[in-house]
Amino acid sequence: MLVLFETPAGYAIFKLVDDKKLRKVDDLYKCFEDPETASQVVKLKHFHKFEDTTEALASATALVEGKMSKGMKKLLKKVSADVQEEMGVADAKLGAVIKEKFGISCTASREVQELMRGIRHQMSSLVTAISEEDMKRMSLGLAHSLSRYKLKFSPDKVDTMIVQAISLLDDLDKELNNYVMRCREWYGWHFPEMGKIVTDNMAFAKAVKLMGIRSACAETDFSSCLPEEVEEELKKSAEISMGTEISEEDITNILQLCDQILEISEYRAQLYDYLKNRMQAIAPNVTVMVGELVGARLIAHAGSLINLAKHPASTVQILGAEKALFRALKKKHNTPKYGLLYHASLVGQCGAKHKGKIARVLAAKTALASRVDALSEEARTDVGVEHRAMVERRVAFCNDGNAHTLSGSGKARPKADAAEVKPDATSYNPATDSTLSTPKKKKRKRDAVDEEDAATPAPEADTSSAKKKKKKKVKREEDED
Repeated sequence: MLVLFETPAGYAIFKLVDDKKLRKVDDLYKCFEDPETASQVVKLKHFHKFEDTTEALASATALVEGKMSKGMKKLLKKVSADVQEEMGVADAKLGAVIKEKFGISCTASREVQELMRGIRHQMSSLVTAISEEDMKRMSLGLAHSLSRYKLKFSPDKVDTMIVQAISLLDDLDKELNNYVMRCREWYGWHFPEMGKIVTDNMAFAKAVKLMGIRSACAETDFSSCLPEEVEEELKKSAEISMGTEISEEDITNILQLCDQILEISEYRAQLYDYLKNRMQAIAPNVTVMVGELVGARLIAHAGSLINLAKHPASTVQILGAEKALFRALKKKHNTPKYGLLYHASLVGQCGAKHKGKIARVLAAKTALASRVDALSEEARTDVGVEHRAMVERRVAFCNDGNAHTLSGSGKARPKADAAEVKPDATSYNPATDSTLSTPKKKKRKRDAVDEEDAATPAPEADTSSAKKKKKKKVKREEDED
């Protein structure tokens, strides 16, 4: 029986001297307690050494997936002509591939696993082509290379930094808002009018830090943080303020809170610049399409740039609206039209009626841009610029109020063809320009009939009806008398 054994230095094929040893699996470890007894159980028959770490990594990844590497194929091709017996392998899936390719029957039983365990224990003595120190260095290098491969680590494209940076940026925004709200409410007890006069949060914190107590407002110079009009209004309000008095300890804590707000704001600006540079280096086309913040949020929501590139356009369109999607499917309502893409500038430029349409177009182009960024070796923005121009033309077309199917698109007949003059129309017919309505024509016919009736003589009156009227008149006069 032969045994195919994989080492960090190469592939080794051992021959089992006595097959009866496998019958006692529980006592098999005793045969490998020392190098002398181990050499009596198995002997090295062939050994294929890896040329470099790249070949070792390729072989290791192929074994993980249950496939044969090039080095293994070369080794088995040499051995297959002389092999007339069964071969033990560590993976049953790999054994099926070897049997299909070279016709060698393979087994991956419990006995083979215990035999490989013993070989691994005495590997330095059984494989004499590689020293023990070299084997340790090769094992360490292969472990690092395999870890990088599994983690998809690349120094040029580290999208993990983008995921962490955008998450930290969102956290800083939340904390900064909480700090500013607390500072306004806290200092508002002492100077309540200042909250309405100074609306900018950073200017508010800087003004409080410069002024301190309200009574020092008239002597403080706010030119570094406030305009002249606001400064004059602030000083006038400080003289007639209705706020309460506070102690030195209170104002000290408020000033420390202002220092924290300014520090966090400064660090946030620095973090945004870092995120902007990373997005330009890692995902330039996605940045051109949707911007740094929305692009970073899409990558963070998908998990990585590779995962975002695997998503279809329909999934990119509703990323961030999963709860609304499943709620709509459960209640059989209309599904959402956009998720994180709602915050993109191109979607915000169009009206509410066309936001869903523009989000669909933008999602399709963003999906293509993400695939270019993830799979291309050159950092170019040609695809992103071209697609953004197409989406901008679509936005302008929708905003003009002509959001219908373009003529000549295949589904509708071109309008120019419908307006063409037919060949048999040789002259212009002015009668078609008549604006007279049908009732006026009827009136003319009625007037003509009246004229004909007036021209004909009227018939003689009936004499009997005249006599009856005369008799009624005479009778009425007699009754009156």
